[in-house]
Amino acid sequence: MADIVTIRGDLELLARTEHVFSSVHEEFICAARDLNTWSRPEARQAAGDRLRSSETQQVRKLFSPASLADEHSREHLSELVDKGARVRIAATALPHETIIIDRRFAILAGLNTPGGREYTLTTAPTLIGNVYALFEAAWETATDLQAFLRGEHPQLDTESRTVLRALGSGATDEKAARELGMSLRTYRRRVAALLDTLDAGSRFQAGVRAGELGLSG
Repeated sequence: MADIVTIRGDLELLARTEHVFSSVHEEFICAARDLNTWSRPEARQAAGDRLRSSETQQVRKLFSPASLADEHSREHLSELVDKGARVRIAATALPHETIIIDRRFAILAGLNTPGGREYTLTTAPTLIGNVYALFEAAWETATDLQAFLRGEHPQLDTESRTVLRALGSGATDEKAARELGMSLRTYRRRVAALLDTLDAGSRFQAGVRAGELGLSG
């Protein structure tokens, strides 16, 4: 197959990717707005059967909140978790939808057309690497399915929320500490505690995570 191929329609997608889905060895990742992104139910079921028959080591699926719109979808996603997949829910609708297999093959979903939805298939390492990096960034700021369904939000006291707003303002530590009436050491200690509470690896991620959980107001 050429490095990049564009096709239209679910049937052609299924035919072109049959061998790929049945040969997943290490990792299968998927980002989608909802459960109907990729194909009609029968085609999606066929792809799922091929995936389950392979010896995949890791399955990660990232969905927009719209994927939880009905009870059937919620049950389906919970079943995926029970079968060993890792499922997370993004804070907002995903701008790009993709499947990446073993970091060697990617499917990018395009717009619906009169001839069916358009898909781009690629084995180009640079393109796959860039798409993979975008997925990882979205994955890191998303919420695990079960936590999302339970509505588990970290509890922040008034001072922590004030520190969070200071982080979001872009002010330097010195300026933020001065405006909050804290010593620089105390401010930085509160920032470190806030990162732990939000399970964030960086200040930027803390801001994204807080926005996702509705804690930034």
